[in-house]
Amino acid sequence: MGVQRFVKLAGITVVLVLALGILPMPVEAQSGADSVPRTADGHPNLQGVWDYGSVTPLQRPVEMADKEFLTDEDVAEMEARAAARVDQAPPPGQTGAYNRFWFADGTEVSGTRRTSLIFDPPNGRLPEYTSTGRARMADRAGARQRNAGPEDRDVDERCILGFNSGPPMIPGAYNNFVQIFQVPGFVAIFNEMVNDVRLVPMDDRPALASDIQQWKGSSVGRWDGDTLVVETRNFRDIGTAHPAPNMELLEALGPDMHLEERFSRFDANTLLYQFTVTDPSAYTQPWSGELTMAKSDNAIYEYACHEGNYGLFNILAGAQAAARK
Repeated sequence: MGVQRFVKLAGITVVLVLALGILPMPVEAQSGADSVPRTADGHPNLQGVWDYGSVTPLQRPVEMADKEFLTDEDVAEMEARAAARVDQAPPPGQTGAYNRFWFADGTEVSGTRRTSLIFDPPNGRLPEYTSTGRARMADRAGARQRNAGPEDRDVDERCILGFNSGPPMIPGAYNNFVQIFQVPGFVAIFNEMVNDVRLVPMDDRPALASDIQQWKGSSVGRWDGDTLVVETRNFRDIGTAHPAPNMELLEALGPDMHLEERFSRFDANTLLYQFTVTDPSAYTQPWSGELTMAKSDNAIYEYACHEGNYGLFNILAGAQAAARK
């Protein structure tokens, strides 16, 4: 990499390390026949950079009906199709977006080999929306048409949150990397997309007051055996960040959402990531998903994006120019 990019990367890493108060990294330990790598305090070592890109869709394709798991033939077909993707001409009247060079949305199915990331409900599909959930989605669609100001655009376009980093984390078009840090009393979840960081306390501190709402919510963690459990509440009233290509699917969520995430070892080089979304104002029942994350030797790079970007200005200016015609 170039010197300038290396310096930026080093700077980001140093800032994060200092913010966490990290001294020497915990030493891995083995416990008898236990093959799970552990930190000095005995908990599973989940640290490192993990790649959660995948061609497995969030929802089960309707043509797969009640089919829960992929066959070898299904896997071969999906992965071959992903590897063969090429640039396509944009629809008439549109300028198009990035070409394939800039995408990194994964070329393999999730290690669970499920037909969808969602496994509950058993049909692999999102539950029905409530009337409140549908109204939120309609409001967001109307705001995009209005384009009166930056607040009418999605938070991922405004570079406030990443569209795949959530929480929950769902594979998107690119930047599907997360780095986990562990120190006594804290876990940090650092997403490459928009360089989002969640600093998760692992103690019994009191929860935030319900009227304090944050972009990524407020997370607390605990260990359930060898599984790291992170519970998040206190979201802002915008739902979560929107994971492409399923942006519209999560816009029904509201500030009362409760998210539970579970991180555990799938095998030596893989994490199993599971999550459950509970929001009675948005869906008629909770729903759960899971995916695998592969250990990666890649580094987390700076994601240079800010709310005053040219793209946002041009979207709003173009919409206003069109409205004046």
